[in-house]
Amino acid sequence: MQNQDLVRISQEYGSPLYVYDAQIMGQQYTRLTRAFNAVPHLRINYAVKALSNLSVLKWMHQLGAGLDTVSIQEVQLGLAAGVAPNEIIYTPNGVSLSEIEEVAQLGVQINIDNLDILEQFGTAHPNVPVCIRINPHIMAGGNANISVGHIDSKFGISIHQMPHLLRIVENTDMRINGVHMHTGSDILDIDVFLHAAEILFDTARQFTNLEFLDFGSGFKVPYKPSDNETNIEELGEKLSARFNDFCKDYGKELVLAFEPGKFLVSQAGYFLTSVNSVKQTTSTVFAQVNSGFNHLIRPMLYGAKHRIENISNPGGRERFYSVVGYICETDTFANNRKIAEISDGDVLCFHNAGAYCFTMASNYNSRFRPAEVLWHDGEAKLIRKAESFNDLIQNQVVLDFKEKALA
Repeated sequence: MQNQDLVRISQEYGSPLYVYDAQIMGQQYTRLTRAFNAVPHLRINYAVKALSNLSVLKWMHQLGAGLDTVSIQEVQLGLAAGVAPNEIIYTPNGVSLSEIEEVAQLGVQINIDNLDILEQFGTAHPNVPVCIRINPHIMAGGNANISVGHIDSKFGISIHQMPHLLRIVENTDMRINGVHMHTGSDILDIDVFLHAAEILFDTARQFTNLEFLDFGSGFKVPYKPSDNETNIEELGEKLSARFNDFCKDYGKELVLAFEPGKFLVSQAGYFLTSVNSVKQTTSTVFAQVNSGFNHLIRPMLYGAKHRIENISNPGGRERFYSVVGYICETDTFANNRKIAEISDGDVLCFHNAGAYCFTMASNYNSRFRPAEVLWHDGEAKLIRKAESFNDLIQNQVVLDFKEKALA
C-alpha cells in the first residue's frame, strides 16, 4: 500500500479509521512457516486477541492458521468465521470452571493453567483431552507489563509444582495431550527462548501420550525502519533441530505449535486520523487529532511508540510535534516527535496498528469506535462499519422517573 492509497481510503471511509493489509499478513505467515520447514508437523494458531475481526479470522484460516483463543467469545468468533473446533485452542486465565466446560462441549482444545481448575475438570471429565500451561519462570521481553513467564505471573502452573500436577493427573486418570508455555512479548534473545524451550521439553517427558508442544509466541516486530526484531530464521533453525531431536528421544513425532498475534498483524495495520487543529503553547506545538486513547491506548498504557507519518504532506519540512487526542484526559500519542509539517485537515498515519489497537478500543467520552477496512487484492473493502449514536445506546435501558412534588 502507498500513501496515496491510504489518503484515498480515508477520504472514502472517513477518519479515524483502521486499515489492514492482507498481503503483509500473508507474508508474515509465510515467513514463519518457512523458518520452521524442517519440522514435519507445524501448527500456527493465530492469537485472536490481537485483532478479532471476523474477516481477518477468515483470512488467517485461509492462509492455513488455526486460532488461539482466551475467552468463550473468541471461540464463538472463530466458529462464526468458519474455523473447525479442532483447529482452535482455548487458553483462558482466571475464568470459571463452567466456562471451560462450556467450551469443551464445543470440541475445542482446552488448555488449563490452574491446579485447582485442573483437578476439578479432570475429576468431572477425565476423558476430555487437556493441554497444561506451565510457567517456566523465564523473564522474556523488555516490558514487565507484557512479560508473563516470570515467577510472580498470574499465568501458568509453576514448574516447581510439577509433583502436585502429576499427582492430580494420576488421581483423576485424565488425559494430557499437550504442554504449553508463553513467556511474554517482544522477545529478542534467542537463547532465552531456547532455554525456556528446554524447560518445556523437561516437562513434556513427564507425559507419555502427548500430541503437541505449544511454544507460545511473543516475537518482536520492528516499529521503525532501524528497529530490532526477533530473528525468526535463526530461531527456526535452532529450535527445529532441537525439537526434532526431542521427538526422536520421545519416540513419537509431535506437532510444534505457535500462537503469534502481533507478529502476523502488527505491521499490516495503519490507523488514520485527521488533524483538527495545530496548537502552539509557550513550549510545545500540539497536533490535535480526531481520536484519542479510546481508539489507540497502547502509547498511554504500555509506552508503545508507533511511528507517525503525515501522509498528506510526506515530503514536507520536518518539525517537532506532540501528537495528542480529543479525549478529556491526557492522551498523548507522541511527545516532541519529528514529523513532516502538519496543517489542519492533514491525515496522520500511525504504523504498526494491526495488533492490540482496535481490540482495546472503547467508547470513553461517548465517542464512537471507528470503521475497519481490509486491503485485499488491491481493493479496500469495508469489514466493520463505524459506530453510530444508535450503537452507543442500543443496549441501554432508560428508566421512566415519575416527578415528585416538591416539599
